[in-house]
Amino acid sequence: MKELQLKYGCNPNQKPSRIFVEEGELPITVLNGRPGYINFLDALNSWQLVAELKTATGLPAAASFKHVSPAGAAVGLPLNETLSHIYFVDDIPVPLSPIACAYARARGADRMSSYGDFIALSDTCDLATALIIKREVSDGVIAPDYTDEALEILREKRKGTYNVIQMDTTYRPAPIERKQCYGITFEQGRNEVCLSDPALFQNIPTQNKHFPQEALRDLMIALITLKYTQSNSVCYVKDGQAIGIGAGQQSRIHCTRLAGSKADIWWLRQHPQVMNLPFVPGIRRADRDNTIDIYISDDYMDVLQDGEWQKFFTCQPEPLTREQKREWIAQNTDVSLGSDAFFPFGDNVERAHKSGVQYIAQAGGSVRDDHVIETCDKYGIAMAFTGIRLFHH
Repeated sequence: MKELQLKYGCNPNQKPSRIFVEEGELPITVLNGRPGYINFLDALNSWQLVAELKTATGLPAAASFKHVSPAGAAVGLPLNETLSHIYFVDDIPVPLSPIACAYARARGADRMSSYGDFIALSDTCDLATALIIKREVSDGVIAPDYTDEALEILREKRKGTYNVIQMDTTYRPAPIERKQCYGITFEQGRNEVCLSDPALFQNIPTQNKHFPQEALRDLMIALITLKYTQSNSVCYVKDGQAIGIGAGQQSRIHCTRLAGSKADIWWLRQHPQVMNLPFVPGIRRADRDNTIDIYISDDYMDVLQDGEWQKFFTCQPEPLTREQKREWIAQNTDVSLGSDAFFPFGDNVERAHKSGVQYIAQAGGSVRDDHVIETCDKYGIAMAFTGIRLFHH
């Protein structure tokens, strides 16, 4: 099949719409549903991300995409009891496979942003992964293959309309890519930069020059994630998964603040007081996630005031004070951070430090590199200048 007609483009008024290849056949097979224009953009971008993560780390990888940027990305490391609890997979009735762990991590990092996501899996979608996907609000999934039992589960989702796409892993795109804007065609070479090359992390201008293997892995995950994130973008990673992604901001410091805020929320969700919130039985998953998000925020009284808390809890919880939150966030350490371009000022490092960042990889080349290095040295942060910009539009 060389082309596939779509219902419409980005918006219902944008017709006609299709995807096609000029030579050969489309490398995708729609096994269920009727994916749309944005679905395919998310699917193809997220597939590249997980395929590259798998190649770089040797581990199964998953991504949760929304509006052509990842809400989460992760590799398939085992989940501890706390993560299983806050990702709401501790009741899955079968053991979690590595690819299931990868998706639980990718989805769980930022559950608010992942609501209605498109999923990418580097490996075959199995029963455990399908059971996780089954109960989440999601638009579709792309994977190289599906077990029979997984496909049966997914085909029943959304009253039989759930989008399931199979990717041809042998497909290799042309080295030149094109896109149009306002009737004008843009052409460029594909971004084939290898982000798993150890040489990327050898230019270390900071006093601390030590990068443990886990930190190098996490920095690779951050940079590969940023390669497929709308710019400007910054990514915080810990223990094999993105914990905060700031995408599409015009200011670098706003990226760092946004991603840092998401990393803080991820960590606060592991606070014992949050993990033990007394939710009413049968609360909808989306309502629970939104309630946790508000409870952690400065607007906590929106869900704790009389007349409101009864909708969500069996008894009125005590709020988390600012001091409690500050003390808990201070316990998050050994976080890695990647940036898709240089930090222009040390304020980005100051903000990153507040969220436990100990390792940084960024392009370097700012006229104020000296200030950035000085700020890293103040906190003992190890930073590598990669010399590579990763803008994506």
